[in-house]
Amino acid sequence: MEKLQLEPLTAEAFAPFGNVLDTAAAELRMINGGTTERFHGLAMADTHTEGGKTILSLFRGQPREFPYAVDMMERHPLGSQAFFPVTQGDWIAVVAPDAGGRPGQPRAFRVPGHVGVQYARNVWHHPLIAVDKPSDFLVMDREGGGTNLEEVSYDTAYLIETA
Repeated sequence: MEKLQLEPLTAEAFAPFGNVLDTAAAELRMINGGTTERFHGLAMADTHTEGGKTILSLFRGQPREFPYAVDMMERHPLGSQAFFPVTQGDWIAVVAPDAGGRPGQPRAFRVPGHVGVQYARNVWHHPLIAVDKPSDFLVMDREGGGTNLEEVSYDTAYLIETA
């Protein structure tokens, strides 16, 4: 197994795969008579391909055990997916470039518990990797017809040794 090093998450490093959803970088608007901070436009859904619609769900990820083997990836050719943690626990996002219809060399990002990511449409990524405790995420993605899930196994797994 090849080792996969955790990288710090930056908007620049993650840009080939989607967007970082960080309130520190968002446009701040004061609303409701100045009593509420609105972090405007963190994500823009790309879900309308083939008549899809945008939905908001809550995912509860169970913590993974480390070392953890990344042996597969998935992608959604008809819509983007945005994950935003609500339980404030750090988590891991694993993404990969496309390599001729299969996932290429993966990259693993340590994501702070107050930051989310949006995987662009058709980007290879690993399913949710919660760390240390069960973690809740608001997930904005696509519902509708068509085939919107592809899963591919790696011939050789990549190992994340520690969270």
